Amino acid sequence: MKRFLVCIVGIWMGFSVIAAALAEDGPRKGTPLPSITLPAPEDPAHQRYLGLSEGDSFNIPQIKAQVVIIEIFSMYCPHCQREAPMVNRLYEKIENTPSLKDKIKLIGIGAGNTRFEVDIFKKRYQIPFPLFPDADFVIHKAFGEVRTPFFVGVRVNSDGTDRVIYAKLGGLAGVDHFLGLMLKESGIDQEQ
Repeated sequence: MKRFLVCIVGIWMGFSVIAAALAEDGPRKGTPLPSITLPAPEDPAHQRYLGLSEGDSFNIPQIKAQVVIIEIFSMYCPHCQREAPMVNRLYEKIENTPSLKDKIKLIGIGAGNTRFEVDIFKKRYQIPFPLFPDADFVIHKAFGEVRTPFFVGVRVNSDGTDRVIYAKLGGLAGVDHFLGLMLKESGIDQEQ
């Protein structure tokens, strides 16, 4: 009986390790982004920032940009809270660089967070870019149930297709480092 229990625990631990590894993977670099639909921002300034025309919802390739950086976060995640000022600096750096501000956009998706919770996070950390709730984890599941914060860089092509250029759990490791990585992986650095 003892051997049987040890075997069951071993199998369970093996599945747990595999599940944790898969959860950290998220979208794969070089593949299309999972199809997700987001509600149109209520704030007209955010709608203009994303270059969206009128409508109730939108998909990532509809954002008027060459690269969209998506942060999967949770209001309750201490790492997300600690990372928020650096992500804000990334937004400011992009917006204050004329050659980049129309090419790169930033959004956040609150995994398991309601609109109320996302608004609290936005206000507390003075987030200037659009945040979207994902209260029922639909988007979180589409992204492979990643842990937070998880960053995804998406190259949006002129033909309406997209491709993941970056997907990683954890912090930015510096604004200049991360932005340089986005420029290199997207090919924007060679266009300038």
